[in-house]
Amino acid sequence: MDIGFDRDWMKEAVREAEKALDEGEVPVGAVVVKDGRLIGRGHNRVEALKDPTAHAEVIALGAAAGAVGDWRLEGATIYVTLEPCMMCLGAMFAARIERLVYGATDPRAGTCGGSIDLGRLKYMDREITIDGGVLEPECSDLLKRFFVKLRGES
Repeated sequence: MDIGFDRDWMKEAVREAEKALDEGEVPVGAVVVKDGRLIGRGHNRVEALKDPTAHAEVIALGAAAGAVGDWRLEGATIYVTLEPCMMCLGAMFAARIERLVYGATDPRAGTCGGSIDLGRLKYMDREITIDGGVLEPECSDLLKRFFVKLRGES
């Protein structure tokens, strides 16, 4: 794990999360990187698309698959500002993501130890290497700002 490299890519995911915040979506962003280059990006679009599956991770995985012309994203790393939910972690396993790096822990719906730990499972003889807490303060701050605004607090 190269923490400097991880921080640089997480900053890209944070930029995606900021787009979601500007659009009134829960501020989660994701980028997919393979061989040192960005191949997919996304941010939450659930409200805009009226689609419960339009999470940042799913959008980024779809963009990455389109960029490489294959749904198999072997050797790729996904950077996400929030610990993924069950659906998104499942999509990562299906896409054959090699590594997941996330920012903030999600104690309510996180599946890599926040609420439940499904990330250590083997699925179809595959495992995902998981590292959390990268740029956690910045990622958490975006979420706090969103929920303060949503509740009308100052």
